[in-house]
Amino acid sequence: MNFNTYAKNSYGPPGTGKTSTIVAAAKRMYGSTPAYKAMALELNASDARGIDVVRNQIKEFAGTRQLFHGGIKLIILDEADAMTSDAQFALRRIIEKYTKNARFCLICNYVSKIIPALQSRCTRFRFAPLSREQIQARLKDIAESEKCNFTEDGMDSILELSGGDMRRVLNLLQSTHMSADKIDQISVYLTAGAPLPKDMNTILSLLLNDPFQKAVDDIYALCSTKGYALTDVLKELSERIIKLNFPKNVLAGLLDGMSNIEHRLAFGTNERLQTGSLVGVFTKARLDMTPIAVD
Repeated sequence: MNFNTYAKNSYGPPGTGKTSTIVAAAKRMYGSTPAYKAMALELNASDARGIDVVRNQIKEFAGTRQLFHGGIKLIILDEADAMTSDAQFALRRIIEKYTKNARFCLICNYVSKIIPALQSRCTRFRFAPLSREQIQARLKDIAESEKCNFTEDGMDSILELSGGDMRRVLNLLQSTHMSADKIDQISVYLTAGAPLPKDMNTILSLLLNDPFQKAVDDIYALCSTKGYALTDVLKELSERIIKLNFPKNVLAGLLDGMSNIEHRLAFGTNERLQTGSLVGVFTKARLDMTPIAVD
């Protein structure tokens, strides 16, 4: 990694290797543990995010020189998007003042939460979600090394539920291995608490084909029996309907209606009532797709 510019901003979804990459680069640059500890400062900005940390801890580290370790210091601020605005403005001045002595790396999930004045002083690197091919080989290698009893559909289920997040892949693999004798599709979905594909097929069929009251009763009963949260059902539904061949105006209405339901659920509204709203959104979509008879 090139450290010629005085600040880096690595951003992207969780579990894509942002922190691991910069720490690995720093350890390769500084070498031994004593040198790394002397020349690199790691801070989690979500815990230490106030202006006092910037003015004291960061400023002091950036402004002092080491007697036995020469070169440029590195300050790594993880979860920098959790820093207050005052702290970010103070950090802007420190980055400018200590460019000869230190380099800064800001790591965040949401680059929009970093103030423009700080973004303009950084070279930005976006970390995209990891592809299935990037994760698959590593997942199988770890499962075999740990002597896990797994099936192909179990591995596929972990990859499907991970969303490109390697940290979630490893956590789900470990949790399933601890809770079940075999890592297969059913055990993975039960461990993750996600709706099973066959249940999602049933829910989607009810939404697209059955009368309003029957769909509401059956979907609510299924979610209650299996312990599914309606927010998880909405997430799975949104991914499925995007792949279906809906007219654009109908698809837009479905996604808009489902997003409103998810928003209401975030405030703790009644799940049965919102199940009715979900069925209502799909009922309207079915009416929009019904041809109108003309005399």
